[in-house]
Amino acid sequence: MPLSHDHIRTTVETYLARHPHEREQLGGLLDALDRPTDIASRSTFTGHVTCSAIVVDPLGRVLHVLHLASGKVLAPGGHTEPVDESLAAAALRELHEETGIPPQAVAPWPGYEAVPFDIDIHDIDAHPGKGEPGHQHFDLRFLFHLHAATEAPVVLQEEEVAGIEWRPVDRVTSPSLREKLLKLTRETEPDTANASALIYNDRGEYLLHLRDYLPGRIWEPGMWSLLGGGREPQDATLEHTVRRELAEEASLDIADLTPFGTEYASDDAGASVPIAIYAGRWNGDPRELRLTEGVMLAWFAPDDLHRLRIADTTSDLVRRHAASLPASTAPQSGLSSHEEHRPTSPHDTVLNVIGVHLYLERPDGTVLLGLRHPDSTFAPSTWHVLAGHCEQESAITCLIREAREEAGLQIKHQDVELVHVVHHIDKAGDRPRMGLFFRARTWTGEPDLREPDKCTQWKFWDPTALPDNLVPYTRVAIEGIRTGRPYSETGWA
Repeated sequence: MPLSHDHIRTTVETYLARHPHEREQLGGLLDALDRPTDIASRSTFTGHVTCSAIVVDPLGRVLHVLHLASGKVLAPGGHTEPVDESLAAAALRELHEETGIPPQAVAPWPGYEAVPFDIDIHDIDAHPGKGEPGHQHFDLRFLFHLHAATEAPVVLQEEEVAGIEWRPVDRVTSPSLREKLLKLTRETEPDTANASALIYNDRGEYLLHLRDYLPGRIWEPGMWSLLGGGREPQDATLEHTVRRELAEEASLDIADLTPFGTEYASDDAGASVPIAIYAGRWNGDPRELRLTEGVMLAWFAPDDLHRLRIADTTSDLVRRHAASLPASTAPQSGLSSHEEHRPTSPHDTVLNVIGVHLYLERPDGTVLLGLRHPDSTFAPSTWHVLAGHCEQESAITCLIREAREEAGLQIKHQDVELVHVVHHIDKAGDRPRMGLFFRARTWTGEPDLREPDKCTQWKFWDPTALPDNLVPYTRVAIEGIRTGRPYSETGWA
């Protein structure tokens, strides 16, 4: 399906958060986003979006192509298509179509995985023969680097491209792009920007993480993988990255972590992403960890991996590491010891995840929603009520804390009432979730972006005209609250 206005707007606003001085010059793009026309369609001649791939090779040169239609030397790029899952994916598709360079031959520049490096507005001449009037292109440019060991094949799209040229930065044709590229320092040159933990125990088993099943929203949905994530500005080293991720995702602290190498995975757009692997020994019970992302953690022996939904690269990594261990920690076959000796829950009880949600309604009847960040693990670029998971606290205490931390809202315990409960599940076999929706009768403050890495916009919506890209169970809950229905179920067969 075509890229949504909200996805494009979120991407543009994230860019402007880094370049606030460009807001005025991008006013035409912002105005176009406010119109009801499809800004992603090439037939929208009031102006539409294009995407370009800025590819830098190991020598620091930037890829350009000679476009036959315009006669100009430009970065490879073009219009979006309905098959594109993101703006960055559109840029990679155009790179492949115009030059033959496949997505896996490049990697996103660290810090620019989902954010454009540059945005340019330029005029396009009319083409009467094609029935196209003069119009504008809003070009979103994504930065990639070519892998050093890659000899990328060049297969030109002959009907559109006459040739390619690798230009030094000071000869990049676009002034705004050239200016930004010249400011890149050696400290910001591309390097491995992701790290994962390969955790094993004395029985030779490996700790794996079952990811949420959210197709199109997160990487490797519903698959078993390693704990880990992307480097953040405060991480001095990639070891700091993996330790921070272990603490945030599972409250896990491993005494000794040893570099085991670098693996490569494909991101959602198809680009190759290097991941630093750190190995460490731990003999604890994963059921006692406080998991904040995904479904569960469990031990598995290498011989059992074929029974799991797991990437081949992850299986191969585990087996290679297992082969490097001394005989005293040789992997055991069969079910993991925790599965063999796991006590049975009374009457096969299944744990449910509890989430709290804030239903904030103004006197005019509008309801507060937040637009989640495009890099969010859950529901990226999607509207949702303010919500969170309980720590070691009551549900209302959690709600008050989340409202203060995420939006700067002050709510008192006595002003909160439970108005709806949603019992939902993504698919059969997933962990069930219980969503508690609380109404705040009164509050102090206006919604403020306190956590811009999670939420990019707060807005009060008319409940009769909610956005299309709204978390489904949230829509069900709001409808239930408006009709006085206290309970709903979604996802159950």
